[in-house]
Amino acid sequence: FWRSQARTTLQTALDRKLNTNVAKNILFFLGDGMGITTYTAARILKGQLQNQTGEETVMTMDTFTNVGLVKTYSVDFQIADSAATATAYLCGVKTNLNTIGVSAAARNGICKSQKGNEVTSILKWAKDAGKSVGIVTTTRVQHATPATSYAHSASRKWYSDADMPEAAKNDGCTDIASQLIKNTDIDVIIGGGRKYMTPSGTKDPEYPKDYSSMGKRKDGRNLINEWQSLKTGKVAHYVWNRTDFDAVDPETTDYLLALFEPGDLRFEADRDPSMDPSIVETTEKAIRILQKNPKGFFLLVEGGRIDQAHHDGRAFMALHETVAFDSAIAKGLELTKEEETLTVVMADHSHPFTFNGYPFRGQSILGKSPLWASDMLPYTTLMYGNGPGHKITNGKRPDIQTKDYVQLSAVPTESATHSGEDVAVLARGPMAHLFHGVQEQNYVAHAMAYAACVGADLRHCQRAEPAFSPFPLLKPSYSLQGDVR
Repeated sequence: FWRSQARTTLQTALDRKLNTNVAKNILFFLGDGMGITTYTAARILKGQLQNQTGEETVMTMDTFTNVGLVKTYSVDFQIADSAATATAYLCGVKTNLNTIGVSAAARNGICKSQKGNEVTSILKWAKDAGKSVGIVTTTRVQHATPATSYAHSASRKWYSDADMPEAAKNDGCTDIASQLIKNTDIDVIIGGGRKYMTPSGTKDPEYPKDYSSMGKRKDGRNLINEWQSLKTGKVAHYVWNRTDFDAVDPETTDYLLALFEPGDLRFEADRDPSMDPSIVETTEKAIRILQKNPKGFFLLVEGGRIDQAHHDGRAFMALHETVAFDSAIAKGLELTKEEETLTVVMADHSHPFTFNGYPFRGQSILGKSPLWASDMLPYTTLMYGNGPGHKITNGKRPDIQTKDYVQLSAVPTESATHSGEDVAVLARGPMAHLFHGVQEQNYVAHAMAYAACVGADLRHCQRAEPAFSPFPLLKPSYSLQGDVR
C-alpha cells in the first residue's frame, strides 16, 4: 500500500511542469495564527468530522504543489504580531511591532514618526495596474491584516478616531476606518467593524440595545454614508445581513461593502447562518464580483479568528475556524483557473500550541491522551505553552472538556501569546515555484508581485505572455546589449 502510494506521488512530481505564465489573478489566503501544529490538527479534525480517522485526510491546502517556510520576526521583536507580519508579506518591508503600512523608521504609537515612512501594499500595486481588488476577513475590516492592505498607521489600534490620542490627531494622523474609504479604491470589502464607521451613539441595526455595539466615532462622520456617496454613478451595495448579502448580484455589482458585525465576526461554530454568511460564501461573492475585470484581480482572504481563538486558549474554535478556512480555499480554486491564477496560502505567525501525548490512530484530536500524567490525571493532546488555561486548584488540575473548554497552559497569562517559529507558505498557479526554501516573510509580497507583473518589478511581463491575453506581447525589433532590466 505505502509503496504504491509513494510511486503514484513520485510520478505526479516527475510529470509536473512549471507554470511560468503571468498571473492574471492573485488569490491570497492568510490564516492568522495558523502555525504548523494548527494546520496538522485541523487536517485531522476535518477528517474526523467526516467520520474518518483523520490523519490521512487531504486538506485543500495539502494539494498545493509548492511549499516553503518564512521567518516571521519583526525588526524589533523576536516574536511578531499580525501588524508587523502583514506589513512584511503585503508591503514587502519588515517593520516594528504594532505598526501597519510603515517602515521600521516609524515608531509604535508615535504619529510624527510615520510621516514619510509609509509603504504601500500589493493590493494598491494591483489596483494601480488596473486590476480589481478586495478584502474578505472574519475579523473587523480595520483589524491588522486587512488594514495593512490599505492603511498607514503608527498604531494598529487606531481603528477609529475615538481610539486615537489627541496628540496623534493634532499631528495629522488619521484613523484606520477613515483610510479604508480614502486611500485605495477597493472594490469589495467584507468582514465586520460597523461601529468604527458611525458616529458615537449610533444604534447598531442588529443590536440596537447593546451599548458596546454603538458607533464610536467622535468626529461625527458616518463613513458608510460617505462610502456610498463616493460610489455615486456606480452599482454599489452596502449590506449588514444575510438577506441583503444574498440579494447582491455579482454580475451587476461594481462595489460591495459588507459589514456583518459591530466588531469581529462570530466564530464559525457559533455563527448564525440565517444572519451571517460563511467565509466560503463571502469568498465566492468576492471572486464573482472581482473576476469580471478583464485585467484580473487581487483578493486577500483572511481566516482571522483562528488567531483569536488561540489567544483565548480555545483549540476547538481555532481548529473549526481553520477547517472553514480550508473550505474557502477550495471554493477559490473551484472558481478560478490554475493556469492564470496564483493562489497563495500562508500564516502570519504561530502560537504556543502543542500536539502531544501518543494518542492512538484515529483518536479525537480534541480528546485526551491515552497516557495519564504523573499526577494521575488525564490531559488533552492539544495544549498551550501559555494562556488563560493555567488552572491549578489545591495543587491539582481540573478534569476535561467541552466545546468551550480552555486548553491547559503551562504558564498563566490573560491571553496566549504568539510564537516565533517559521510558518508555511503554499502556492499553486503561475510562478508558484518562486515560493520555496526558507525565506524572510517580506519576500512573499515581492514574489506575488513579480508573478502578476504589478508593482515596481515588471521583468516577468517582458519574458512571458500572460495566459489570459488574446494578443501576443509586442516584441522589439532590436536587441538589447546586456541585461538592462
